Amino acid sequence: MPDTVGALLREASRRLAVAGVPSPRTDAELLLAHVLDVPRGEVRRLSLLDAPLPDGGAPAGPGPGERFAGLVERRARREPLQHLTGAAPFRHLELAVGPGVFVPRPETEQVAQVAVDEATAVVADRGSVVVVDLCTGSGAIALAVATEVPGAVVHAVELDREAYRWTERNVAAVAGAAGADVRPVRGDARTALTAWDGTVDVVVSNPPYVPPTAVPRDPEVAGHDPGVALYGLGADGLEVPRGVARAAARLLRPGGLFVMEHAEVQAAGARELAAAAGLVDVRTAEDLTGRPRMVVARQPVDAPSGRRTVTDWGE
Repeated sequence: MPDTVGALLREASRRLAVAGVPSPRTDAELLLAHVLDVPRGEVRRLSLLDAPLPDGGAPAGPGPGERFAGLVERRARREPLQHLTGAAPFRHLELAVGPGVFVPRPETEQVAQVAVDEATAVVADRGSVVVVDLCTGSGAIALAVATEVPGAVVHAVELDREAYRWTERNVAAVAGAAGADVRPVRGDARTALTAWDGTVDVVVSNPPYVPPTAVPRDPEVAGHDPGVALYGLGADGLEVPRGVARAAARLLRPGGLFVMEHAEVQAAGARELAAAAGLVDVRTAEDLTGRPRMVVARQPVDAPSGRRTVTDWGE
């Protein structure tokens, strides 16, 4: 086994590249930083110096070299990097993730941005804002909004039992430390929070939307992200998103905003389902790479305010 940081990273990067990992050097550095419990910048510094591998301060058990080698082999088998380190970055946050919950992706950060911008505007106008994150998973969007918008009350709704455990864990760790108001709710996105019907300012969602025939190509996604978080049901994968859009129409106050992520090829279908739910000003917005990845719409300003029943919206 190589005994310097530089040599260790070179060998790990080679092994990961052979396995088809898209960012072998980056992943190797992040795994070693995790093992040594230091920032990635420190690993890069030690690599430039070709310094000896630190002992990691472990009094017993496998040394850092052995632990690192084990993680590299698991990454080479295409276990998600975030599962190996136990953490996933999302905007300014670091969230706990692992088996049973969808790993938040960079493209969803722009979906959160739309919700943050609207929530900020509402707070500036009225002093507070109520936001609902449907299909919250790890709680990424809910926590981003709550920690970036002082005065926000965010309800984070998740049905799946395993995913909801991660929701609660992240809310306890992140919201508590930031003094943010996030309220986890275990329930069906289609029917949750009926007491808030007609009063919510922003509904945001990254729901399951993959069609049943579109198996993800990346092994990290296909083999490790839970199917319940991927597949949106129906031939087009938009059955769950349709329910989310109808829930948004039920929850939103007049003029309230709805934003929901979808696949690039689903832009037209997502606009249609938002309009079918009774929402207006429907448009497609792009992610940071210029791809059409979200539908944005509003509750009609002349919609009845206050609590409504599901049947009021033709469900």
